[in-house]
Amino acid sequence: MKTPRAIGLALALMAALMVPAAAVSQAKKPAGVPEAARKAGMARAPAVVAAAGLPCQISDARLVGEDKKAKVSYFEVACGAGAMGYIVQAPAAGAPSAFSCLEANTPPAPGQAPSAPCMLPGNDNPKALLQPMMKTAGVECIPEQARGIGQTKTSTYMEVACSGGAGYIVVASAPFDTTKAAQVQNCLMYDGPESNIKCTITDRATRMLVVDKFAVAANNGCVIKDRRFVGTAKDNSTYYEAACQDGKGYIYKVAASGTLSDTYECAKATNILGGCELTDAREALTEQAALYTKLAKAAGSTCEVARYALFPPKPGEENVEMVCKDGSGVIGSFRPGGKGNLIVDCTRAPITGFRCSMTKEPGFAAFTADLKKNNVNSCEVSNSRVVGKTEKGTTYVEVACADKLKGYMLEYESAPAVSAVRAVGCAFAGNCKLPGNT
Repeated sequence: MKTPRAIGLALALMAALMVPAAAVSQAKKPAGVPEAARKAGMARAPAVVAAAGLPCQISDARLVGEDKKAKVSYFEVACGAGAMGYIVQAPAAGAPSAFSCLEANTPPAPGQAPSAPCMLPGNDNPKALLQPMMKTAGVECIPEQARGIGQTKTSTYMEVACSGGAGYIVVASAPFDTTKAAQVQNCLMYDGPESNIKCTITDRATRMLVVDKFAVAANNGCVIKDRRFVGTAKDNSTYYEAACQDGKGYIYKVAASGTLSDTYECAKATNILGGCELTDAREALTEQAALYTKLAKAAGSTCEVARYALFPPKPGEENVEMVCKDGSGVIGSFRPGGKGNLIVDCTRAPITGFRCSMTKEPGFAAFTADLKKNNVNSCEVSNSRVVGKTEKGTTYVEVACADKLKGYMLEYESAPAVSAVRAVGCAFAGNCKLPGNT
């Protein structure tokens, strides 16, 4: 089973998940644990726990009951501070089966009592043990409610509802072990009809209300009209889309800690997991293209922007690839107030650390022109590579010539514009590596 935009987690569940059976029925939870049950548990449970391979140093135990006809005994064990407890099903013949107290405490159906809940004092709050496990998996969550979903031979599936409204599916080891790695994914990824796992503690509408909190944190004046879960990234960041009453739209990036980390206008979110869907961004895209055209011309370019795509943001600057109406491409680096704005064509873009991806290979005519500006007229550039930066901040680019004679090292300044300030033949420059230059 896979879910849309799922990153790093493919759940292939068996058709029928193995859950704690109702073989031991306790409609009401007794007020206390009988001493005889505890005595029998402490005497017999250690061998059962060892046979089940549980990560448990028994601090308390009780005999839950025995099914004489089926020849099966049931035990509850507590495993010390900070460790999950278990209900263990021990047949007279064969290997024992174990279920964490969180699973055992889950009712078989809404409104029903758990079949065999944990009762020992050391097992009174099993859901709290999920918090450090989820944090290790990269998700900050204070569990408010949790339920066991089921087990396969290798995995335990749980649903967790966190304070603040978020919900997650936790996939842990089987038997459940808090010291082993778990995978954690947002419940919103499992709401599709193709998913055979569902989050039921809260409904989707309730979980989606977290978007309102992020809109308030973004402080961009968005009065929410509609909400959409966009997806999750490899670093456990989560993306949400908000459509606003005024027609605008945003995508909110939320860190694994649950705090807003970035806000993207729909016009600038085309490269984020498919961009906005709730907002018709065509008008916004046209307006943004016109703005980039204006900024590019102010920086000395003639590019009439037809399409654009943003690079990952950097503090204090916005970097964008722009496709011009004539089919050429440029990279723009824009800063608040316009001071230091830079436009570079796709040929020279690698000098500034960027590479164009939306236009055809630009060729090497710009490098040939830069050689001529430095009195090298005999080389038609056929290949290039960025060598690296110097201590003074200039960048060296090695170029090869079409006539197969040795090429050159071009030295570039990047401010106030990308310009070649020197050309040195490879015969003298050293460190040339392109074919024909060595």
